[in-house]
Amino acid sequence: MSCSRQSCSWRANLLLCLGLFLHCGEAIVHTEAQAGPLYRVVGSPLSISCNVSGFSNPDAEQEFEVRVKKPANPTFEINIISTGNNDFGYAIYLDRVRSKEITLTHVSPTAVVFEIQRLQKNDEGEFECSVKNSENVYLGTYSAHTVVKVIDNSLSVSSPASTSLSYNEGEALMLTCQASSNTVQHTHLSIAWYLRKDGEDDPRPIISLDRDFTLSPGPGFEGRYQAGLVRLDKIGEATYRLKMDQLEVSDQGQIYCQAREWIQDPDRSWYAITQADAAETTVNVRAREVLPDTSSLVVRISAQPPTLQEGQELSLSCNIDTEKLRERFFSVAWRKGGVELARIGPTGILSVGPEYSVRGQEGELRAARVGSKDYRLILQPVRTDDHGVYICTAWPQDRGQDGVFTQGAAQDSSSQLVSISATESGLSLEMQNIVKVNERDKLVLTCKVLGVKGQLSVTWQHKATSAAIFTNVISLSQEGVMETGGEFSRRRVKATRPTTDTFTLELDEVTPSDSGVYQCAVSEWKTNSKTNSQSQTATVTVEPVESYVKVNLVSRDNIVTVGDDVALMCRVRGPHVPITLTWSLQRDATNLDNILTLNYDGAVSWSAGVEQSYQLKVENKPNEVRYHLLIHGASQREAGSYQCSASVFIENAYKRLPASNQLAVKVNKPVSKLDLTSAPALTSNINTDLEIKCSVISTTSASSRYAVTWLLQQQAEKQIIVSSDRDALLAFGPQVELSHRQRISMKHTKGPSFELSIRQAQISDGGSYTCEVVEWLQDPRGDWYELSPVSRTTNVTVLEPVNDLRLDQREQSLSIGEGEELELKCDIISGAPSPSFFYKVTWLYTEHDSSITNALVELDHRGLLSYPENQKLRGLQGRLRLSRPAQSSFHLGIQRAHEGDGGTYKCQVEQHQLDHEGRWQQKASESAGPITLTVNVPENNLSIEKNELELNRSTTQDFTIPCHITNQSSSDSEFQVIWFRQKVAETKHLPIFTAYRDATLQDRSGMGDRLRFSHPLPNQFSLTVSKPGREDSGLYFCEVEEWIPSLSHGWRRVAVEKSGNLTVYVNAEGDARAVSEPACNSGIWIGILVAFALCAVAVVVGLLLKICQSNRGKKAENSLWTEQVTLNSKPSAED
Repeated sequence: MSCSRQSCSWRANLLLCLGLFLHCGEAIVHTEAQAGPLYRVVGSPLSISCNVSGFSNPDAEQEFEVRVKKPANPTFEINIISTGNNDFGYAIYLDRVRSKEITLTHVSPTAVVFEIQRLQKNDEGEFECSVKNSENVYLGTYSAHTVVKVIDNSLSVSSPASTSLSYNEGEALMLTCQASSNTVQHTHLSIAWYLRKDGEDDPRPIISLDRDFTLSPGPGFEGRYQAGLVRLDKIGEATYRLKMDQLEVSDQGQIYCQAREWIQDPDRSWYAITQADAAETTVNVRAREVLPDTSSLVVRISAQPPTLQEGQELSLSCNIDTEKLRERFFSVAWRKGGVELARIGPTGILSVGPEYSVRGQEGELRAARVGSKDYRLILQPVRTDDHGVYICTAWPQDRGQDGVFTQGAAQDSSSQLVSISATESGLSLEMQNIVKVNERDKLVLTCKVLGVKGQLSVTWQHKATSAAIFTNVISLSQEGVMETGGEFSRRRVKATRPTTDTFTLELDEVTPSDSGVYQCAVSEWKTNSKTNSQSQTATVTVEPVESYVKVNLVSRDNIVTVGDDVALMCRVRGPHVPITLTWSLQRDATNLDNILTLNYDGAVSWSAGVEQSYQLKVENKPNEVRYHLLIHGASQREAGSYQCSASVFIENAYKRLPASNQLAVKVNKPVSKLDLTSAPALTSNINTDLEIKCSVISTTSASSRYAVTWLLQQQAEKQIIVSSDRDALLAFGPQVELSHRQRISMKHTKGPSFELSIRQAQISDGGSYTCEVVEWLQDPRGDWYELSPVSRTTNVTVLEPVNDLRLDQREQSLSIGEGEELELKCDIISGAPSPSFFYKVTWLYTEHDSSITNALVELDHRGLLSYPENQKLRGLQGRLRLSRPAQSSFHLGIQRAHEGDGGTYKCQVEQHQLDHEGRWQQKASESAGPITLTVNVPENNLSIEKNELELNRSTTQDFTIPCHITNQSSSDSEFQVIWFRQKVAETKHLPIFTAYRDATLQDRSGMGDRLRFSHPLPNQFSLTVSKPGREDSGLYFCEVEEWIPSLSHGWRRVAVEKSGNLTVYVNAEGDARAVSEPACNSGIWIGILVAFALCAVAVVVGLLLKICQSNRGKKAENSLWTEQVTLNSKPSAED
């Protein structure tokens, strides 16, 4: 069984060379498929490439098949599609295959592409691409696997802009788009703005921000991008702004933004798993005409008065002068420090700048054209912050045929300084300088007014940064009229005056973009005239959700045993906000799998195949929400690092909160309770069958399975002999030679026990045998896992047995009757027999009074039974039965012994053993003592009644000649009875009737029907003579022959006996004489006969009465008794 290192190395090299010779010139088949896992979105397409190489004919088109294993049952394969069989798929996929939703297409003879047009949630699983072998040999791999994970689509894209906008050529366009995703896996977003022109099918990309955050202008926009006229900026977490300065007429069309979500596959390539478009915005751009030279335009500004006090009226006049003034149109604007106060358009329409819009609405700012070339702006009352330098700017406007004005070049006036001094007033404001509020909470600002003398109005304003300008949020007039600013018109905002000296601003559901500076501007009024104004600011910080909503993951027991329950709790602390929560599990360093997503609207989305393993429970508390994830019967599938992540859907975008800590759940295997027992040492003789048993005495589970490995250690070398996996599939160790494998077997028996059998053990089979058992258990998901191995060692010694063959030499004598059965015994009486010895047994036979010894039967050491050819002994050989009730006993049975079976029997035993080369060698020979057998036949034991009688009868009286057997030689005896008669005055007796042993009757006297034969009992015969005549007088007797069956000679006559004589005298009627019996008193006999006759009559009468009562009404039937049937010696004519 073992081999030296040199011989094993030589065999390995030989096998390698043989393998290279056999496969010389042949390639190894190799099948490849796209590496996984691939994360794809529900409803998106799936594409998996698969190719094979190594076939002898690379141009032959190969047949491919695709299957899948679902997570719920990872051991069951489902057929999907085949290139060679249209009905290959199971019913769950067959309809989708026939509708071409699922395809498998050859791109070359040895490559295919598997595609699913619209993924479903239950398509998740491990896909197998296999190629059918088209050649005569198998060499290589014929299948490859790709894992596909199907996740939810959480990409959200929206645009808050109006559906239609109009601009003049040269003006600036600004659009925003919000895009976000709630995907747990690491993904990137790319944003692109597109322009779809009327009459064109394909949109034109304007500018894009790819997944690597690289900006790229679209074709035709490169120059404008380089000049800074086209920009794409990311504002905040999810807002993307498109800004196009100096619009061109070619920019007219439908503009929209498109977002794509990208994920990196295991092959390091990026794949767009989903995309979404925002609503389109229609942009109209009016063309600009070329205007004549306006270099002669003169603009002047003046202030009345240039110096004044707070609360007075300021008048700013703007005068323009140019050629053909009355025939032309102009726009005029007043500016202070770069900020426009107001503008009068070419048609006289006034527009107030954003910073002065509130004062314009409250009547503090007025402007109008007062002459053909004069324009006037009035501020009343003025404030101290109105102090500064003012400029007047004019633009010529040329009106086209369509009535649209085209603006020319601007012309500024000189600067005009206006000085404003403060006046003493009791009006003052108080506000909290710094205010912090949480996102989605209500912002409440309070403005306290001191020194109130008249009616008050308030305007609340906001700017995001200190450099920005204030915009109106909401205002409350002195009459109590509330007006909301344009940007806050869709917000829930309110201005109130709870007391006479207090104003409040309430803004619901604030966001971080609402942070900034808020200004409370209060004006004092007298008789519809504003007398004084004061303002106060407060800095507001809106804390983002992630700063006050915290996500934490905890568990009481995260180290469990297979089958235990696990409870994980994700605590979301902070104010209640609509949250979308996702549970994820990371089993290794690269793959992150979703378990479930609980949307803010209560909808739950489970990943495929996990719903049966988990349960979700939500618990609301005053300051937190607890999300419990329960694992029922944990298995290795549920082991890994768990994490819960939350996001808030605000302003049409997902705002992702910092994920919770990772919590590792470790699922340990149960402690093995497996224990084994085996014999510590075992000694066996050479050439015997060796059995080593290893039994399980305690187990971890009643449903355990076992993988068993038998190892042999000889000196320092340890090798695997044979192993059996948990499904009882056997495999020999690589070092076990083929010739030895034929002698080795292993079996599992009840208990369980594991037996290693080695037939015809050799000296080289000795060593330390180790039984190593691995216990396999099935977890709640149906997966098998192994526990730590347990082993026991048995030291085996194989010995050469000592030869001590001895038989029983005692002489024996046996005697049986013919037909009986007999068993002759031949026992080895030496020490305990060795299984390595095999015996040849020959039974010899010598007849009585003969010196010739013959072999009856022979059982050789190989178990071959033979009967030596001997015609004389064939009958005896056919009745022999050779048995071996024990290893050292050889019995010869003789069935139905014949008389001729007697003689002398002797057994001769030869001892044989196999040598190390497998040849038989005779080790010893011995003969047992002789057995003398005598077969006895039955002796003569026949006897008959021999009474001498005389009888007188008349011719009307019958007489009977009895023949009663009182003893016989055998229970199997049969009899032949002959009756004889010797007439008066004659000396010769003649037979008159014979009853043969085969029940044949013969009338030998010619008396015919006057003779009646009777055989009422097996040992009683009688012959009755009816109607005798005087010629029937004479001497009568019977003669009995006894016949016995003989196994050797058939039927044989063993005895002949004659009965006593009956002398009969037949006289005429009334002349009968009594029978004389010597030494008998006739009077006594007459009394006895009379009493007997009376008793017999009484019995007969009683029986007749009973028979008549029971058979009344029945027809009498003929009796079959021979005494009532006349015996005919010859058939009559009627017969």
